Amino acid sequence: MTAPAPANPPISVHTAASNGWPTARGGLPVVVLRRPGPAILAARLVIRGGSGADPAGQCGAHQLLAGLMTRGCGDLDATALAERVEGAGAALRAEAHEDALVIGLKCAAGDVDELLPLLPAMVRRPRLEPDQLDLERQLNLQALQRQREDPFQMAHDLLRRQLYGTGPYGHDPLGLESDLEGLDATGLSPLVGDLGHQGAVLVLCGDAPERALELIDAALEQPWPTSLPAAARQLELQPQASPSLAFEEEDTEQLVLMLGCATVPMGHADSVSLRLLQAHLGLGMSSRLFTVMREERGLAYDVGVHLPARSGAAPFVMHLSTSADRAAEATSCLLAEWRRLRDQPLSDRELELALAKFRGQDAMGRQTCSQIAERQALVLSQGLPADHVDQALARAAQLRPADLQLAAQRWLRQPQLSLVGPADAIAAAEAAWQADPLSSR
Repeated sequence: MTAPAPANPPISVHTAASNGWPTARGGLPVVVLRRPGPAILAARLVIRGGSGADPAGQCGAHQLLAGLMTRGCGDLDATALAERVEGAGAALRAEAHEDALVIGLKCAAGDVDELLPLLPAMVRRPRLEPDQLDLERQLNLQALQRQREDPFQMAHDLLRRQLYGTGPYGHDPLGLESDLEGLDATGLSPLVGDLGHQGAVLVLCGDAPERALELIDAALEQPWPTSLPAAARQLELQPQASPSLAFEEEDTEQLVLMLGCATVPMGHADSVSLRLLQAHLGLGMSSRLFTVMREERGLAYDVGVHLPARSGAAPFVMHLSTSADRAAEATSCLLAEWRRLRDQPLSDRELELALAKFRGQDAMGRQTCSQIAERQALVLSQGLPADHVDQALARAAQLRPADLQLAAQRWLRQPQLSLVGPADAIAAAEAAWQADPLSSR
């Protein structure tokens, strides 16, 4: 009987250039990670820019463009493109994140010749047909409408505006309704010409053919605008704002609270410390917030910590939903937990558990070809070394409780609070906020 394949088989990195990366025409880096296992290929093309580069008055432009890329490119209209992808049982997706426009493909190795060339064609030759643009815009407007009906999303948007104002991270990638309604092909065409000028990287993981680079070269037809610079353009860190409260009344029986700060980019020296604090506070049923606020005090229906990877000042956010009649108590408890991070170092046992969760989360994020391609493309698109994740794991093992406390004192000084819920709950939460030392720093 044949032995089962290991859960995480070894990966070999294809290198064909002096810097270790093969490049397509014009310098587009193409990183090939060959992984034994099923005959599948995952591809991830990350193009710097994203919704953070939406022009003024055109918030949502890059997400609209990303959606249109899947609705026809080159000689293929929307129907023909869908038939080619779905007829092969493949998955193709394009979306704008805050720092990048991302195209992902997952397909059988035998279909690579037909499907891999679609990625550069989608970027260089999207069709932008008026009927498809109208359809995609309506879908995005509907998504924004659904977000306005979700108290959690409403609180998130309030906090986003508190932290980033009208800056690059100040709006959801879907954009603003007022801007989105006025976007047409005339406004999107210049964005197509700009794609790639800030840098891009293509990562292939799985059963990649030797001719992968040739397929990309042929599909590009003309040189890629630029190669990937050594370091990503980091969005400027904004100064710490004075503590503030934002709220929106909603006729519900729950109150949603979000407490957060703008912190550091993915490659910053304090990033690993903040990620360990995130693991301590919000990962799993043994996490600090879950244990204190849900298990011990019964204050939260849902509780967690949000810390995305960004090239600029990433938000560190504690969030919870609680019953309206316990709004004041829940607010005071959440604020106390925030202050605890700065005033009291973790115990050795708490740090050990956070480190174990951090390592486990990393291991779970490397199980599939798609996960590996996604993570490697993110790291490289940020201008970080290919082994950045391994370096972060090694650094995490060296950190002590005092290091995490210092990072919290540097970056979690003046949090902002957003609330969504019924008027009486908001009033109770506001009173608790005004009585807490955090509101006056």
